[in-house]
Amino acid sequence: MTEDVKEIFGTRGSGGGSGGAPPAPAALAAKVRTLAPSMTRSMQRVAEAVAGDPAGCAALTVTGLAELTGTSEATVVRTARLLGYPGYRDLRLALAGLAAQQQSGRAPAITTDIAVDDPIADVVAKLAYDEQQTLADTAAGLDTAQLGAAVGALAGARRTDVYGIGASGLVAQDLTQKLLRIGLIAHAHSDPHLAVTNAVQLRAGDVAIAITHSGSTGDVIEPLRVAFERGATTVAITGRPNSSVTQYADHVLTTSTARESELRPAAMSSRTSQLLVVDCLFVGVAQRTYEAAAPALAASYEALAHRHRSSPR
Repeated sequence: MTEDVKEIFGTRGSGGGSGGAPPAPAALAAKVRTLAPSMTRSMQRVAEAVAGDPAGCAALTVTGLAELTGTSEATVVRTARLLGYPGYRDLRLALAGLAAQQQSGRAPAITTDIAVDDPIADVVAKLAYDEQQTLADTAAGLDTAQLGAAVGALAGARRTDVYGIGASGLVAQDLTQKLLRIGLIAHAHSDPHLAVTNAVQLRAGDVAIAITHSGSTGDVIEPLRVAFERGATTVAITGRPNSSVTQYADHVLTTSTARESELRPAAMSSRTSQLLVVDCLFVGVAQRTYEAAAPALAASYEALAHRHRSSPR
């Protein structure tokens, strides 16, 4: 299917576009880390250059940056737009702001590559730093307008279905468990056949959420497509905002991830950022539905309290 899917079925939400204010300077590095893997090689060279030397690149014209990276002016402009800036001028302003922040005395980032012979104390320190950076990048790049729209849809939903496979399936279960505890109807689906057969039953007023870091997991995309076609509000939580899953998403929530290494596959850090987004969704929904959510949460705590007490001897 070569046409834009939303045009075929009709756009029913604010979508996953990059409309709105450009990213703040502090979010620029996070944007580059998140989007670089899905860029063309020439665009990656531009993105790596601006992230690696924001001060130097801020001083260059679009022609100068194209020459520095061995690309074209059009590639530089396309990269700027993919990063969320209307044009190269806006990207240069953000680079200047980022350079100023870096010169304010912050300590340089530590190297987080884990070696086979690293002492366990170093492993702990490196993983902790990686997790912190992943969460900071996700928070900096999260579109709060999209998040608010997704929260509103969840708060008023008749039913919510969440799709995820593997590590993302664990995150799907986490979200549905949270929603159930505040009295909402939610189901997590990791079996692709059950996911599709349940998606067929969705309609307007329901919500379907797909969780996939790559954005290309077919077993997650298919039920989201079915839910989209049935009229449900659809949400994608993904590390690739221009991936296939976003074609069927009314709202896109972008996650970040640490650089993958031999001893730390992408699933580990992607799950960290996904859980942050899930927690943001849950807290937002709990705020919107507080009068019903608070008693439901208290009741769930009370129902489980006896399981946490020590048994008499």
